Amino acid sequence: MEGLDGLIVPGGFGARGVEGKIECIRYSRKNNIPFLGLCFGFQMAVIEFARNVCGLKEANSTEIKPNIKNPVICILPEQEEIDGLGGTMRLGGLDVLIKEGTRAHKIYGKNKIRGRFRHRWNLNTKYIDKLEKCGMVFSGFAPQKRIMQILELPKHPFFFATQYHPELTSKPLEPEPLFRELVRKSLDHRLSK
Repeated sequence: MEGLDGLIVPGGFGARGVEGKIECIRYSRKNNIPFLGLCFGFQMAVIEFARNVCGLKEANSTEIKPNIKNPVICILPEQEEIDGLGGTMRLGGLDVLIKEGTRAHKIYGKNKIRGRFRHRWNLNTKYIDKLEKCGMVFSGFAPQKRIMQILELPKHPFFFATQYHPELTSKPLEPEPLFRELVRKSLDHRLSK
């Protein structure tokens, strides 16, 4: 990954390639390379941080390993009873509340945005406090539920991930603000070498 100026880890499902994605995120975090995680990328960023910063060595997702010691990613509570997959995910446009004073607030310039979602796995709420104590900031979340939807590392040049899919609302001449910021920070990284 030497010479890389930015990294996106996109959405996905299943165990295939997970450890490689986690290692790429670790490299990006440790080497101050701008990073953007989208949906599954958000979940992999949580796992990487939990393992390598918070010391939760067996951290993982119950999608990948159902019986693990530290299930930092688990199925959404409303998804537990669903047998058939199909169109049963947490889908569509949903509000995201943005915490003031965060990078997310600076990027979006408002306290609430609307994101497009397509997921059934989520940050396990039992680990939010531990992750925050270790330096992760959850700057976007669902109204009236404890569902974290944006994470960031304030001490990193640009380490940002969303549970929603900003690529679904981005247009070539009107890019979603996160993509513009990733490109800007990636150019800064290139020029700083």
